[in-house]
Amino acid sequence: MQYNRRYIPENAMTRLWIVALACLLAPAAGTARSNCDKLACNEVKEDIRDIEARMRSGYSRAQGEKYEAKLRKLKRKRKAVCR
Repeated sequence: MQYNRRYIPENAMTRLWIVALACLLAPAAGTARSNCDKLACNEVKEDIRDIEARMRSGYSRAQGEKYEAKLRKLKRKRKAVCR
């Protein structure tokens, strides 16, 4: 007859291995997040450079207002995303 029991570590060595494994896996999650942050930051910076390049090439008053609004929004986003 088999019993349905939950696994509970019986000795201190098993607990030590579980804690060590958890500590090794924790930095990997942080690294993936920082890579994602870097990609998002680079994307925002590229968008800012694109808008600034368009502004250097000349534009109408209405386009200029749209460019300025988009640039303000992107700069706020850059401040939040890029640390």
